[in-house]
Amino acid sequence: MKKYISYSAILFSLLLCRQLNAQDDSTFPKGEKAPNVHHTGDVWLYHVSDADKTFDYSIVQAVFAKGAKLDWHKHPAGQQLIITEGIGFYQERGKQVQTVKKGDVVHCAAGVAHWHAATPNTGVTYLAITGNEPTEWLEPVKEEEFNSIELTISNTKNVEKEIMDLSKKKWDWMADKNVGQLDDLFHEQSVFVHMGGSWGKEKELSVIESGGIWYKKADVKEVSVNVMGNTAILLNNITLLAVVGGNEVTNPFEVTEVYVKEDGNWKLSALSFTKLLGGDSGK
Repeated sequence: MKKYISYSAILFSLLLCRQLNAQDDSTFPKGEKAPNVHHTGDVWLYHVSDADKTFDYSIVQAVFAKGAKLDWHKHPAGQQLIITEGIGFYQERGKQVQTVKKGDVVHCAAGVAHWHAATPNTGVTYLAITGNEPTEWLEPVKEEEFNSIELTISNTKNVEKEIMDLSKKKWDWMADKNVGQLDDLFHEQSVFVHMGGSWGKEKELSVIESGGIWYKKADVKEVSVNVMGNTAILLNNITLLAVVGGNEVTNPFEVTEVYVKEDGNWKLSALSFTKLLGGDSGK
């Protein structure tokens, strides 16, 4: 039976090695400069470990100068990339370009056309763990498309900020029981998941207006946003001061907010609370 890559142990070992050597500029030598056959720009390769009869994968360190990029290609037996330095791009056929940075792990599924690169302004270094079958090289990445990516990334950052600002306003509106603004923000098919149950938009607005749950103050500790086309997922770590059934309580939550864009406006389609362990609560 054909063997495919068993990643768990090697990923742990490589990441541990990286952590133990964090004080060094580089764990491995830079390697040899690769000829420009299937890439543009300067790329250096160092073969950490070659595939053999026991281990059906190879491990290579690749160092990309800024602006260097691979052609479109496929890995018949799959590949994983561990980003160890810098910032780069990764894209699969038919999907948006992703920005990758130190500490990220990229899963390149078997047979999926993709490319990866440094950005025009930053280099990137990664460890590539690749199944022991030849890479299938395809067409080059178009120069004009590559050079336009920075604008796409900038637009994504703008969307992330827009969602963060909208989420902050939402907490203010909930604290003020401003159901007019919330009615406009909430999607008609939105779902709200609380510790005591889940319900739709109409009941959530009713609960807020009546004071059944008064979201008195949300102290936001951490926020992250992941934008995927017309969908954005925001994660909050918050300490929530609320009044529930007349009792004032404080609890730490991870709050997941899902936004969808319709007719040019972002609508909140889901809001869920997950209580974090170890937090204080009380009146």
